[in-house]
Amino acid sequence: MSLHRNSSAASADAALEYEAECLLSAAPASVREARSLVRRELSLWGAHDLIDDCVLIISELVTNAVRHGGAACALRICGGEGFVYGELFDPGAGAPRVCERDMSATGGRGLQIVDSLARDWGVTRTSAAGKVVWFTLGPPVSRHHPAVIPVLQLK
Repeated sequence: MSLHRNSSAASADAALEYEAECLLSAAPASVREARSLVRRELSLWGAHDLIDDCVLIISELVTNAVRHGGAACALRICGGEGFVYGELFDPGAGAPRVCERDMSATGGRGLQIVDSLARDWGVTRTSAAGKVVWFTLGPPVSRHHPAVIPVLQLK
């Protein structure tokens, strides 16, 4: 895992004070690494009340990227004042979709969990191959989302 930390996020939103990024391999251990990053960073930011929800969302998104993306993925979280914006880039062509609710299913609930926890979320196709799955937690900061720039393209 490679980590980049910025204490004043490069975003159009002045309310976003913190940012952390990391590259994750397409391996199950990446889910644990992503959860650790979220816990550590949100603790440093003082966003303790958002840690559990953010960890669960990130776990689901990274698990999906590892299972279906087929290559390394990139995680970026930014936030400030009780707000978190997160995004996960993966180069996979498939689009994530919410499965029908089936109480007897043993899987397929990841995006249902994201949908129930996140204030907002969605999928943005990138100009290159791949997509960004993004989410927000906490009160609204503005009517627009921070610029979606996959962290693989920032390096």
